[in-house]
Amino acid sequence: MIISLENIYKYYNGNQVLRNISLTIEDNDRIGLIGINGSGKTTLLRIITGDELPDKQPEPNTERISVNKNVTIGYLAQNSGLDRDNTIIGEMKGVFSGLLETAQRLRELETIMSQPDSHNDEIKYKSIADEYSRKTAYFETNDGYIIDVKISKVLNGMGFPQEMHERDIKTLSGGEKTRLALAKLLLENPSLLILDEPTNHLDFNTIMWLEEYLQDYKGALLIVSHDRYFLDRLTTSVCEIERGTLRRFKGNYSAFTVQKQAFNERRMKEYLAQQEEIAKLEDYIAKNLVRASTSNMAKSRIKKLEAIKRVEKPVMYEKQAKIKFEYDLVPPVDLLAVKNIDITVGEGNDKTTLVESLSFSIRRGEKVAVIGSNGIGKSSLLKIIQRKLPCSHGIIEWAKNVRISYFDQENAQLSMNDTVIDAIHKRYRTMTEQTIRSLLGCVRLTGENVFKTVGVISGGERAKLCFALMMLERGNVLILDEPTNHLDIDTKEVLEDALCSFDGTVIFVSHDRYLINKLASRVIEITDNSAESFEGGFEGYLSAKKERGAENERIVTEEKAGYEKPQDDEKSVKSYRTREQRSADAKKRQRIRELEDEIDKLEAIIIKLQDEMAMPEVCADYQLMQEKYGQLEEYRKLCSDYTDEWAELCDN
Repeated sequence: MIISLENIYKYYNGNQVLRNISLTIEDNDRIGLIGINGSGKTTLLRIITGDELPDKQPEPNTERISVNKNVTIGYLAQNSGLDRDNTIIGEMKGVFSGLLETAQRLRELETIMSQPDSHNDEIKYKSIADEYSRKTAYFETNDGYIIDVKISKVLNGMGFPQEMHERDIKTLSGGEKTRLALAKLLLENPSLLILDEPTNHLDFNTIMWLEEYLQDYKGALLIVSHDRYFLDRLTTSVCEIERGTLRRFKGNYSAFTVQKQAFNERRMKEYLAQQEEIAKLEDYIAKNLVRASTSNMAKSRIKKLEAIKRVEKPVMYEKQAKIKFEYDLVPPVDLLAVKNIDITVGEGNDKTTLVESLSFSIRRGEKVAVIGSNGIGKSSLLKIIQRKLPCSHGIIEWAKNVRISYFDQENAQLSMNDTVIDAIHKRYRTMTEQTIRSLLGCVRLTGENVFKTVGVISGGERAKLCFALMMLERGNVLILDEPTNHLDIDTKEVLEDALCSFDGTVIFVSHDRYLINKLASRVIEITDNSAESFEGGFEGYLSAKKERGAENERIVTEEKAGYEKPQDDEKSVKSYRTREQRSADAKKRQRIRELEDEIDKLEAIIIKLQDEMAMPEVCADYQLMQEKYGQLEEYRKLCSDYTDEWAELCDN
């Protein structure tokens, strides 16, 4: 057990945020924590980390927080701090400051022990030798010899190549700082790793690397995320905070959605049955309480009514956002043709070309996801095809009757000084306040929120305001730049349903793989100098990439093996395949024998290296010890790869 919470309550300004929360986190748990914006997720995380205390309650609801004294808790908040004046590599090495100090002390002890007069005082020499032995054991146990390997692996995986390692942190962008804070936390390797929206500011490659890294993580994970694909890949249970209470479900996010629906349906039946029973009791009491002959029976019904533990009505029946996109004009089938355009950013001497000679086309009714690495120019491309940014050369041809409705992730179309209601009224003067408030209610902007200025409402609320404006625009082409970035999961699902049911054209940039997989009929990947199209959603894109990788490997293998093309006639083809199969079988048997020989040699080398590392003269030489440790890891990896290949060949 890492931590156990019981009877946790929390209030803010008299409003109850958390109610009777109980949660136990075990050593290898993989927990997803979800809930709508403002449900109390961050508050619970702060209580777990000790940054905030729960509110006291009278008996028997006394709160209890038990933390295993041997565990460490690492928390990646949405705005983690770093030392701005440090370098990237310096910040990462700070994680291992204790081990690096030990390494320095080992070198000092080696120098002392190498001096001739150090042996004169036997007691002092023994004390130094004992300290050296203890520190060496500590250094080896904590993988001190591969600190640089660990740092390089994590930094490269998080998008910081070798040439960036000496850069000052203050020169990094906000997204880069977030990625670096996550890299630092991964290197710290806490017993419980708490991640709050870890996939924000990450591109596909980095997210997939992070997923693979976390799948092998030795400690427990507690993840707050709106990335449902990420939750599906990593979690084995999902905790949902709803109306201040926490409920835990087994399985990943997809399993949670099924269980939650069944739970809500069951609770609704219980709620309706209880309401019927309550109505009968209240009716009986109203009719019989004033009659002398039946008043005692009515009073017993009152006691029964008071003793009933009320079932709350499930949240599924609460008012949800209602987003629906419609249009009036139907454009031609061949909607958009883009030919040989450049994606450029900046002006004058600062002008940079990101992609050259880009071409693609889009047909009416397609739902096209545009993906690519961070900084490749996806958002700029959306603006260029709308002519919001200049196109230096090439052709952008839109068909007639095209009406575009655009969602900008920066919400640049909104004035931060306008109130929410004025943001619509200034564009549609003839709309009454009641009509505007009704529209805003559809996106769950209600009550006093409609009179707040746009600058003070949350990012998710600003996105909802933009969706309300898009519904009024009635565009037959929707262009969206990261539309789900600030939305809670419930609103994401409402938006997805609205976009899926929209029979017009959708062109969108997104890192939300769940959205891409559900919505996209086609994926366009932007690389340095090309755009490539893949049919289907994100799974289709991954499948095509894997097939291409396998095909490339096959071609390389065949070229190495001296592949010869078969003759055109059927007899030659049949004969060739027979010879090819015989040749392949012979090569497989030969490869198995080669692998067995190589594995035997490597195992002998590994044993020899382990014996050498146990020698006192090697242990006393830090540099030699680090070199041999690196060789050992290299040979172990090679032996493991050969063994996997041998097993695969034997199975086929």
